[in-house]
Amino acid sequence: MLCCSTLLWSFGQEDSLKLKFFQPASSLNKPRAISLAVGLPLAYAGTMTGLNFIWYSNSTRAKFHFFNDAREWQQVDKLGHFHTSYFETVLSTQMLRWAGVKNKKASIYGALMGFTFQSSIEIFDGFSDKWGASLSDIAFNALGTGLALSQNLVWGEQRIRSKYSFHQVKHSDAQLEERATDLYGNGKVERLIKDYNSLAIWLSITPSRFMKNPRPSTSWLALSVGYAGANMYGGFDNSWEDDNGNLIDRNDIEQYRRFFFSLDVDFEQIPAKKHGWKTLLMVMNIVKAPFPAMEFNTKGEVIFHPMFYLNWNKPIVLKK
Repeated sequence: MLCCSTLLWSFGQEDSLKLKFFQPASSLNKPRAISLAVGLPLAYAGTMTGLNFIWYSNSTRAKFHFFNDAREWQQVDKLGHFHTSYFETVLSTQMLRWAGVKNKKASIYGALMGFTFQSSIEIFDGFSDKWGASLSDIAFNALGTGLALSQNLVWGEQRIRSKYSFHQVKHSDAQLEERATDLYGNGKVERLIKDYNSLAIWLSITPSRFMKNPRPSTSWLALSVGYAGANMYGGFDNSWEDDNGNLIDRNDIEQYRRFFFSLDVDFEQIPAKKHGWKTLLMVMNIVKAPFPAMEFNTKGEVIFHPMFYLNWNKPIVLKK
C-alpha cells in the first residue's frame, strides 16, 4: 500500500484546491494523493484487525498451509470472494479517479489494489488450523477483479455489477440453531459476513447502458440473476462433532442450491447533480434492491418471492 504515494505522484499535475470534496479531480491532486497514500493503509490495517477479531479469534494458529475447499458450502463462499473483490476494485478505482489519476491507470491500479486487499485474507487462512490458504478463493478474487477491470477498460463504466443481499434464516430446531451460531456467530455483523445460508450474490445488468438513446424514466432498471445455498451446517455435508467429540449426523437436512431471477435498480442511473449524492449512489450499488423474485432450486421447487429483501419475504411455493 505504501506504493500508492509513488504511483499517484508520478501521473500528473496538482488539481485546483477549490474542488468540492466529492468532486473528482481532472488532474492529479497532491493533497488527495497524500490522503489516499496515508488513509488506505490505515483503513486496510483496521479492517484486517477487525476481520481477525470476527473470523479468526477462536482459531488456533498453525504452520502456513493450503487447503482445497473448492467443493465446500455449495460454492457460496467463492461467490462471496468474487463479489468482495469486485466491489473493492470498483471502489479503489473510483478513489484513484477522485484523486485525479487518469481512467486507464486508475482502472489498472484499482484492480491491483482490489485483488491484493481480498487475496491477502489467504494469509490469515493459511495460518489457521481450521482453514488453509485456498487457490480457488484466489481464482474467484481474480474473476471479481477481472469483471470490474474489463468493463472499466472497455466501456469506462460498470454495466454488469455484482451485488449482495441478506435474508437471515430461522433454523428449524434448537440443535440446528446452535450449530448455525457456532459456525456463523450470533452478532449481526458476524452474520452479515459469515452466514452462508442467509446471503445471496447477484449479477445485475443494466440494459439502458447498452442503448444509444435510453428512456430516462426507465434507465435505472436492471435485470438480475442471483445464487444462494441453503441448509448448510457443514462445509461438505451436515455432519459434525460436538464439543465432547460426539458425531452429530443431520444429513436428513438436504443442502441445496437456489437460483433467482429478479429486477434491480442501477442506483448510479438515478439523476443526481451533487457529487456527494453521486458517491452515495455508487456505494449503494453494492446492494441488490428489494424486488419480487422467482426461485428455482435443486430440490425441484419453484418459489415466488413477493418481496425478496431482508426478512420481509413471504415465499409462495408454486411447485414442490
